[in-house]
Amino acid sequence: MATHKSALKRARQNEVRRLRNMAYKTRMKTAIKNVRTAIEEGSVEKAREDLTKAVALIQKTASKGVIHRNKAARQVSRLSRRVNQLSASQTT
Repeated sequence: MATHKSALKRARQNEVRRLRNMAYKTRMKTAIKNVRTAIEEGSVEKAREDLTKAVALIQKTASKGVIHRNKAARQVSRLSRRVNQLSASQTT
């Protein structure tokens, strides 16, 4: 463990940031899970609603630097593609 004042402060800051980042990630994962659940149930409207919420959370998480921006883009793309496939299959 650190012993001088600046290292102790840095350790405190790191712990606070770790907890905050974990909270952002958990919220993001829950939003993604909600979209996937709506897709599996086959409800297009709920999937679209959850997708808009999930996209906002994913982009916010990436802007904070918790996840990489390319990972955020990949997740948004995959979720959007699955929702679009669901809506296309419902119309035909």
